[in-house]
Amino acid sequence: MDVTTDEVTETAAETGGTPETAALAGALKLAMGRIVRRLRQAHAVGDLTLSGASVLARLSRGGPDSPGALAELERVRPQAMAGTLAGLEQRGLVSRAPDPADRRRAVIAITEEGRTVLERRRSESADRLAHALDGFTPGERQALNDILPLLDRLAEQL
Repeated sequence: MDVTTDEVTETAAETGGTPETAALAGALKLAMGRIVRRLRQAHAVGDLTLSGASVLARLSRGGPDSPGALAELERVRPQAMAGTLAGLEQRGLVSRAPDPADRRRAVIAITEEGRTVLERRRSESADRLAHALDGFTPGERQALNDILPLLDRLAEQL
């Protein structure tokens, strides 16, 4: 699916950017969307949602946190985070405990089962990506590796 000239012109006009930047933005959105969809399709029905996997990954990296802080970090409404956490808690992937500093607040932590599920999901996705990358030349793989810092920076600016 290609970005149309009308879409590029409209995006450039809305953002005040150049048509080239708008075209790049559209192409990046399409490519990243396809990659995410393909990886998502590889997971079993009933597997973690993307938001659930993201919360588990955040808790695994950063340690326990409050539901409000998680909602803010994930850039979702507190109500949406409550639903995500309820599903994870029901499956035993996170635990909820009173905050030692303020017993009125809750602190969410990843459980060992949550770590296991997260690692299995990461392994499946990484294996699928690695298999796809086997079809690329060494130069193409290096080009993808070289672009990673820019993609990380782009993600932080969104």
